Amino acid sequence: MSILVDTDTRVLVQGITGRDGSFHTKKMIEYGTTVVGGVTPGKGGLTMEGVPVFDSVVDAYESVEPNCSVIYVPAALAPDAMLEAAEAGIPLVVCISEGIPAVEMIKVKAFLTERGVRFIGPNCPGVISPGKCKVGIMPGAIHTPGCIGVVSRSGTLTYEVVASLTHAGLGQSTGLGIGGDPVIGTTFLDALELFERDSETDAVVMIGEIGGNDEERAAQYISEEMTTPVVSFIAGRTAPPGKRMGHAGAIIAGGNGTAEGKIKALEAVDVPVARIPSEIPRLLKDRGL
Repeated sequence: MSILVDTDTRVLVQGITGRDGSFHTKKMIEYGTTVVGGVTPGKGGLTMEGVPVFDSVVDAYESVEPNCSVIYVPAALAPDAMLEAAEAGIPLVVCISEGIPAVEMIKVKAFLTERGVRFIGPNCPGVISPGKCKVGIMPGAIHTPGCIGVVSRSGTLTYEVVASLTHAGLGQSTGLGIGGDPVIGTTFLDALELFERDSETDAVVMIGEIGGNDEERAAQYISEEMTTPVVSFIAGRTAPPGKRMGHAGAIIAGGNGTAEGKIKALEAVDVPVARIPSEIPRLLKDRGL
């Protein structure tokens, strides 16, 4: 099985005629994802990679019935794009765009949550269920079907970990990049709950980083609610206090959000934490995987 996306996922690409949208639409189709249409205002009636382009999400929804939208538009337009997808009735929205102000995302999150829309991102690589569906920018070739769930705040670390898993013969049920911004849609807690309910996910890899307290909250959830084994990696062990490390959410403030604190919380609930990403396959195999 898998979470969030599978062979029944019908993807709409918002921003399909742009540089990133057109490039990644081609890659998603090549992977086998069912892309049913795209949206670029003013360019309705065109086709891109063999799929129809519409002027609005409403037009696309009425015509091709997508159940997932992926957004490749500039940061200034991305909040409206997410709102438009939610208003049209699309239940899963994946926003790849980065640089969206947190104040805008607070409004978007409230709107989408109120309407029961699951959304991933922003500033994320997307979601992939290997061999079934790829929605986003992750390289499909490094993924292989299997029973390990992967959830991460970092895109590039996700790729490194997945490549290590595949090399070690450990396939993935679903790989999910939740994004590293301060305000995101799907959190570690959300992803862990989904993996816990998936009967064919036998273990989960959680890739965290400095900043915030999501990993500490995840540790509590793992301790109280999960039977599925979890292993982890926390990036930023050597980050100086007050220094932003790549992601807008990866900043230590007032002594909170340190790598040491996150590692301590996870190890306290029997979640082994790798020192380097390449150790993760060994930690999984130590747990019988």
